[in-house]
Amino acid sequence: MNTATKEQISLKLSDLDVSLLQLLEQRAELLAHAAADVQETALRRMKQIQSAVNVQAAAPKRTLLVSRKAKQTDTAIDLAGTVIGGGTPVMVAGPCSVESYEQVRQVAAALKAQGVTVMRGGAFKPRTSPYEFQGLGIEGLKILKEVASEFGLQTISEIVDPSHIELACQYIDVIQIGARNMQNFELLKAAGAVNKPVLLKRGLAATIDEFLHAAEYIVSRGNSQVMLIERGIRTYEKATRNTLDISAVPILKQESHLPVLVDVTHSTGRKEIMAPCAKAALAAGADGVMVEVHPNPAEALSDAAQQLNIPQFEQFYAEVKKSGLL
Repeated sequence: MNTATKEQISLKLSDLDVSLLQLLEQRAELLAHAAADVQETALRRMKQIQSAVNVQAAAPKRTLLVSRKAKQTDTAIDLAGTVIGGGTPVMVAGPCSVESYEQVRQVAAALKAQGVTVMRGGAFKPRTSPYEFQGLGIEGLKILKEVASEFGLQTISEIVDPSHIELACQYIDVIQIGARNMQNFELLKAAGAVNKPVLLKRGLAATIDEFLHAAEYIVSRGNSQVMLIERGIRTYEKATRNTLDISAVPILKQESHLPVLVDVTHSTGRKEIMAPCAKAALAAGADGVMVEVHPNPAEALSDAAQQLNIPQFEQFYAEVKKSGLL
């Protein structure tokens, strides 16, 4: 390679270096502009979000129909002379599931003998496992009605399908919406469209605010006959089936005019602590207590471990009444 050729290559390399430097400078300028644009866009978006938040905060919040702001006086629901929410707490008892006419009749006779006037009984059973007893359905409601008519009792039973609401009204006195259906909004709407008291259970992981909004779905449709029931929430604690949120009782009574009951069976799952928990619920201001009773819990088709037999119920009821809270 001669000297001239070397000089030419050197000049060419110098030119390329200059070009590369110019390109790098241009690239840096473009990146700077792009970063500025991105920053400006992000800032503008943040201002829009803040503006929306400010508007939302300034807007008046809707007053719920179930709230104390909407109605100062307590709602009282009259079930053929048994008033829930009228200042005198009530006992609601009955089998987890309607299994047969004779089974329900035995429980009804025991309740009647104790002066209990409201009987619960599950005809439709939303179970955790699809292989567990799902209930007798409409046939179970018919059994409830027949037995209740014989003993002069009012009945509560869970309905799980909106299409069954109107039919169920022919057989039962109170529609129950269970914990797993607390946010089944179509079911809530259907229950709100009929003139029938509704017992709404708190969901397993529902906040009190969510609970009240679920009740609002019913009341906003025109049915103001709603009762709330605390049935325990799911926590890390394993000593009980669920965790009874006693604090929910006074909070619900403070925030809402609707009657509040406590289910001591599902919240505890332990027979030996049901009476103390019932007394605690009543002391906290509950309008009633619900407990499950079965003639022979060992043979029950659902929740066998937590249902009281009839002598156990009589002892439970006597202990709660002895407290003077019921």
